[in-house]
Amino acid sequence: MEGILWKWTNYWSGWQTRWFTLEDGILSYYMSRDEVGQGCKGSMKVSALEIIVSNIDSTRMDLVVPGDARRVMYLRAATSYDRQRWLVALGSSKACLTTAPLSTATSNGTTPVVLASGDSFRGKKVELRIYADLLMQQVHMVKEAAKSQDIQTMVEGTNLIAATCDTLVKNLEDYIELVSDDDKDDKSHLNDTGIDSFHNNTNNKLTKARRYNNSFEKKT
Repeated sequence: MEGILWKWTNYWSGWQTRWFTLEDGILSYYMSRDEVGQGCKGSMKVSALEIIVSNIDSTRMDLVVPGDARRVMYLRAATSYDRQRWLVALGSSKACLTTAPLSTATSNGTTPVVLASGDSFRGKKVELRIYADLLMQQVHMVKEAAKSQDIQTMVEGTNLIAATCDTLVKNLEDYIELVSDDDKDDKSHLNDTGIDSFHNNTNNKLTKARRYNNSFEKKT
């Protein structure tokens, strides 16, 4: 995927347009489309990203590398629809890479969407909710387009729905796998605990028996 996004540069220049490309799990940006062949100005691995969407500004999304305060991109899309497209593309790219968990919603009106590593049921639930909400928005968009017979919007909306469904299903499969693995770990832990408890009880009984036997032999 490729296209224009607004990137926050600094307090002097504010938001500036940049040309972004997403390819092979790498998000890169350039000053303009014409400079693509001259090398990117910056890039991020999708597998290392935490993507934060604003619940207040429907065009805003921030890209953060956890643990590295210098690796941050503050971005805005032209429309909420464009942000949806980028979120779906980033989520699809992420789903093809390492499974990643999420954090809970923050107090400043943002919701982390994708984290870089580890296993988190709470995070995966947040991720599933985000894409479920996106799916509902896209379905609503198609319904409204159907009422006004806007064929182009209907086609774009259905394509988005297909991509969102793929991402949602992949994340659901990841969640089921996490649950299955956790159940196995719990059972293994219970089994190990039970075996250890059995051995400890047996050893204690044997020790008491030996002490009693030694005491009995001394008396006799």
